[in-house]
Amino acid sequence: MSARQVAKQVTGAMALVLLLALQGCASNPNAVTRDPWEPFNRSVSKFNEGIDAVVLKPVATVYRDVTPALVRTGVSNFFGNLGDLWSAINSALQLKGRNALENLFRFNINTFLGLGGILDIASELDLERHKEDFGQTLGRWGVPTGPYVVLPILGPSTLRDALSLTFDRQGNPITYVDNNSTRYFLYGMKAVDARANLLRTGSVLDQAALDKYTFTRDVFLQYRRAEISDGNPSDGKVQGSGLAGAGIDGADPVAEPAANPAATPASSQAPAPAKK
Repeated sequence: MSARQVAKQVTGAMALVLLLALQGCASNPNAVTRDPWEPFNRSVSKFNEGIDAVVLKPVATVYRDVTPALVRTGVSNFFGNLGDLWSAINSALQLKGRNALENLFRFNINTFLGLGGILDIASELDLERHKEDFGQTLGRWGVPTGPYVVLPILGPSTLRDALSLTFDRQGNPITYVDNNSTRYFLYGMKAVDARANLLRTGSVLDQAALDKYTFTRDVFLQYRRAEISDGNPSDGKVQGSGLAGAGIDGADPVAEPAANPAATPASSQAPAPAKK
């Protein structure tokens, strides 16, 4: 099966998930506006936690324990550098000229002078990373966030961001690696690296949150809204569109404060990325 066929199947599965969630929404009139699909989302969260406990976390733990810190940093730098190119494109689409140029300069400098991105020379030159994706681009231009949704394997998202994943995939350079084995290895390595970077924050979440699902949801929505608005609550919003009853109110949902304000606002599913 070709990578293109796999991508079509994954996209179709995601569309089916969203359709089922929409049907479930109609039978849950008492759900909060930002999370009308809560019963469905909680079920998917439990499934994801099971996969994480059996596969991702053990592999990430072994990777962290046996791989030197310097090598792990190089791996994180490599994948971060790949993302800088797509971030540059999305920054340009959002008319953020300076951010687009800095991301583009970062990609070129680290690719050609940093051994393919293994060394983060751009950060040493004070070129800041501005992480952007297509969901943020849509939000910047007023596309409503839609209800909160938890995707199988992928974790917390919103309807808008879930529908943007196809575009984000096309912006990932790994997608265009011809050799199947190499491409799958890179995808797997990226997932393990990301999970290894979250081992400590996941432990904090387990100790801090009375309800892991609610904590993760609230932190994710707050963090995502801040990403799209660049820290300014008045940005990245449009006026109501008449769809508030379905959780699509024309503005990014305002999440309530986390259950434990003193806890670190991070989770195994909704982390704030650390600056490399």
